[in-house]
Amino acid sequence: LMPITGVAYVPDVLVINSKLPAANVRELIAYAKANPARINYGSSGNGTTRHLAGEIFNRMTGTAITHIPYKGSGPAMTGLIGGEVQMIFEGLGSAATHIRANSIRALAVTSPKRSAAFPDIPTMAEAGLAGFEAVSWIGALVPVGTPKPIVDRIHTDLVAVLRMPDVQEKLAASGAVLVGNTQEQFAEWNRREIAKWSKAVKDSGARAD
Repeated sequence: LMPITGVAYVPDVLVINSKLPAANVRELIAYAKANPARINYGSSGNGTTRHLAGEIFNRMTGTAITHIPYKGSGPAMTGLIGGEVQMIFEGLGSAATHIRANSIRALAVTSPKRSAAFPDIPTMAEAGLAGFEAVSWIGALVPVGTPKPIVDRIHTDLVAVLRMPDVQEKLAASGAVLVGNTQEQFAEWNRREIAKWSKAVKDSGARAD
């Protein structure tokens, strides 16, 4: 496949059970190290990016938080609210209702910049974990060998659509951050993503269900 452009990415957010005695990421790390048998993290399933985000978190912080896989994001969120697990990484759009209702506590977004929808939530870098980035993204790609005039036309038209105010408004409402970058920039993004997640899989020994 040949990259055309990044379309958008949606930050994940590190959220914890509201009863956990941690007001920020540093306090969460300290609690996890002091209470290794009392804290687990949930995910939408083995081998998902949110499972791997937890493994990256463990590696970067020196914690050993136990992974509990669920069959989907909905059950994982239910498990968090009910106290079956104490933390999860979840899509900001999916977690937004629960964050606003104060049924869970948001500690940090996993994107390079703060979310416009939740400007008070710091990034993982601001919270003390520089280099931690884990987002869900959408991009446009075509089969290798697609004629260059077609590739160029798709890129031009797609970027133009992404600059339309109504498109930007609708995507932003779901927590998405629009991209619309060059082919070279999107290709480099792909290389970084492959390297990051490959290392996370290798380091953790994670397997998909």
